[in-house]
Amino acid sequence: MNKAIAIFKSLIGKDSSESFSPLMRWLNPTLINAEAGELEFVYVVREEMTNPMNILHGGTTAAIIDDAIGAAVFSLGNSHAYTTVNLAIDYFSSAKAGDKIIAKTSIIKKGNKIMNAQCEVWNEDYSRMIALGHSNLIKTAMELGLEPV
Repeated sequence: MNKAIAIFKSLIGKDSSESFSPLMRWLNPTLINAEAGELEFVYVVREEMTNPMNILHGGTTAAIIDDAIGAAVFSLGNSHAYTTVNLAIDYFSSAKAGDKIIAKTSIIKKGNKIMNAQCEVWNEDYSRMIALGHSNLIKTAMELGLEPV
């Protein structure tokens, strides 16, 4: 097990108020499942996450997807950081303030330089997909200093 996934596993059931990612602290999901490259978070849609129609803002959805994918890539325990090259999102349904939504990530292809990942955003009981995002990420020169546990 790598150090990153060990950290994520220790955070299952906890919110993200202590995350090193400022965006994740603001989104403040609770981690509900953690495997290397596959994370699941539950979010409570807050009023400040909505648009004038009082539904989850598309930009907030994009932020959830991008941040969750970044966490999934980090969970692999890579020696270097990866950064988003592109992010494509299909929006299928809405969520309103007070709703719980779930972001479920997976790494589709792990290359030496480029990774492809996806994130599904669901309503609380997985009966309605809210959005689906795909992203390519590129390896950077920034070393992470993660060592195996």
